[in-house]
Amino acid sequence: MEQLVFEKSKSGRKAYTLPVCDLEEYSSQSLLPDKFKRQTELHLPELSETEVARHFFGLSKLNYCIESGVYPLGSCTMKYNPKINEKLASLDGFANLHPHIDEDSAQGALRLMYELGESLKKITGFTGVTLQPASGSQGELTGILLFRAYHLDRGDTKRNKILIPDSAHGTNPASSTIAGYQVVSIKSDSDGRVNVEDLKKYCDDTVAGFMLTNPNTVGLFEKNILEIEKAVHGCGGLMYLDGANLNALLGIVNPADMGFDCMHINLHKTFSTPHGGGGPGAGPVCVNDKLKPYLPVPQIEFDGKKYHLNYDLPKTIGKVHSFFGNFLVFVRAYAYILINGTEGLKEVSKNAIINANYLLSKLKGKYHQPFKEFCMHEFLITGENQKKFGVTTKDIAKRILDFGLYAPTIYFPLIVHEAMLVEPTETETKERLDQYAEILLQIADEAEKNPEILLTAPHNTPIRRVDDARAARFVNVNYFKGETKG
Repeated sequence: MEQLVFEKSKSGRKAYTLPVCDLEEYSSQSLLPDKFKRQTELHLPELSETEVARHFFGLSKLNYCIESGVYPLGSCTMKYNPKINEKLASLDGFANLHPHIDEDSAQGALRLMYELGESLKKITGFTGVTLQPASGSQGELTGILLFRAYHLDRGDTKRNKILIPDSAHGTNPASSTIAGYQVVSIKSDSDGRVNVEDLKKYCDDTVAGFMLTNPNTVGLFEKNILEIEKAVHGCGGLMYLDGANLNALLGIVNPADMGFDCMHINLHKTFSTPHGGGGPGAGPVCVNDKLKPYLPVPQIEFDGKKYHLNYDLPKTIGKVHSFFGNFLVFVRAYAYILINGTEGLKEVSKNAIINANYLLSKLKGKYHQPFKEFCMHEFLITGENQKKFGVTTKDIAKRILDFGLYAPTIYFPLIVHEAMLVEPTETETKERLDQYAEILLQIADEAEKNPEILLTAPHNTPIRRVDDARAARFVNVNYFKGETKG
């Protein structure tokens, strides 16, 4: 393994030397009180500039990204992001636009956001939109706060529950709880979909709404959606669509026509912004006429000549984000939508569905498929077949890393034991899918014939297998040869 920087350090080697400050009044010695001055030498490695450059270049090669290979995270849609989007987002007029600039000087940005909002309404079938939420989870919270405002405005104060399937993303119950609601978990059927009869048991005048991901987190379309909508609306509740899986619906199914009142959209997923490592994100919320009066302010409006920020919404829930959200994510999404167009977006979803079903077909038999149907844009398999050899899903995922590829989402959704949720997206070629399938099939063969190789994987990553629980609880990101220092 390549030596670490402290192991390479040799006394006297320097990459850069700061010039001596000849102005005494500006020196740190005169400005810093004694209590803030170091009492011991700063412990830093001594390296040449060449070695420093090689160190950081080596670190950069350890980063995995969509340009490295397949990134099949189920429910996360880690697709390739066209570089033209990055070029446009870096244009000076967008990248350096000050958030306090006046409306007259920001007409281009306002137009972009207005037209993006109009496009999102057209794609989803809704009549109102806010771009403010900075993430999908904040979009969820915004939507549930809209539900609350709607019910309270009507004097309907008994509604204190949000119904959520047991297969839901974890942000759904978190958002509902933060908004002040009690969460009721609805069971799934044996086919992986909402148990409609269990749902109906809870549909009464205390229900504020039902949060649903469709396609759901096992990769299946909720075919009973109209019956679900009838039950929820029949008791006075509202329907919320978790838009994490919108990449399967573009131009194929209209969310508003399914009976939803509100949804958030993960712009960074469906409409292409690199979002590994925690950001950036954007979670616009689209609503129907019921919820429009309560949308956050300001709303962007166009009078035929100019674009304006309208704060005059008497029933608004207020602002949910400073300024106007993550603007450069809007630029990327706007470009992506314009480049693809209506028919192109439909092809995006069709190809995502085709790729997922193709990869699933290659893995059937070797890996257990809990719900034996064609999938939508992602599919669920498990490591149940490998358990009899002493191998778990975690072992399979660790072994995948040895091939220089990224593992799928594991142990989610929670309703399926040893789950592996795989979403190849539309941007992978048949050859890449074949390669991924061959590796997974080889690993299944190893699990049967040589399980030890999985139990001790990964073997050729910079860090071998760690104690995950201990690593999460006792983080130490410092390195000093021979000892640990705080």
